[in-house]
Amino acid sequence: MLAALWVSRTGLGAQDVALSTIANNLANVSTIGFKKDRAVFQDLLYQIQRQPGAQASQETQLPSGLQLGTGVRAAGTQKIFTTGSLQVTDNALDVAINGRGFLRILQPDGTLAYTRDGQFHIDANGQIVTANGDPLQPALTIPDGAQSVTIGTDGTVTVALAGQVDLTGIGNIQLVDFVNPAGLQSRGGNLYLETAASGAPQEGTPGLNGLGSVIQGSLENSNVSVVEELVSMIATQRAYEMNSKVVSTADQMLQFVSQNL
Repeated sequence: MLAALWVSRTGLGAQDVALSTIANNLANVSTIGFKKDRAVFQDLLYQIQRQPGAQASQETQLPSGLQLGTGVRAAGTQKIFTTGSLQVTDNALDVAINGRGFLRILQPDGTLAYTRDGQFHIDANGQIVTANGDPLQPALTIPDGAQSVTIGTDGTVTVALAGQVDLTGIGNIQLVDFVNPAGLQSRGGNLYLETAASGAPQEGTPGLNGLGSVIQGSLENSNVSVVEELVSMIATQRAYEMNSKVVSTADQMLQFVSQNL
């Protein structure tokens, strides 16, 4: 009975982690480029009281033995990098990645971060930056007098200058990819950081070598499915209630023993 209390305690903690993950997914349902998480669980160590396959007699073996589990633990959370739906914004500085890949962002400390959020702006120097003012890499600067900005599916950026017939190229948007995107560290601010688990970033031209193409005037929505998360939330709530019921039942059994023995 005491063992059941501790086992159910681990179950309550695991369902709390699951609910926190679901809550974060739902909170970011409207966050551009957000990728949903899922909680990953593992069962804990087992108390082997009778070893499976042990000799029950000279002629027979135990078919399954006696193994008592000690509960569950949250082993981690996994990012699901499926592509979200695309919404058309008709904003020239909005870009969506249709497929694999990340945009590189230079942080104030000089390190590189990676994002799927293509909501870009122009700062006082004409440089293309994020909402936090961090510049896109490679750096792109819109010259004074630019009438329009065109971003090709291969990342080529051209501008139309006043008084000129031909378009002027100002650079290219490059994408990077990782062998294991789920191994990236979520930094917040729609940014990810490279880790040993993600592997080194592999740079390339959009639309080539498995990288997605760049779509101007569009944004990638969150890949969170509200219906799926609500169903998961109901299942998590019921699992929490069942673990709570185990605690209550074990307590009643202990109460009976203490009052009648």
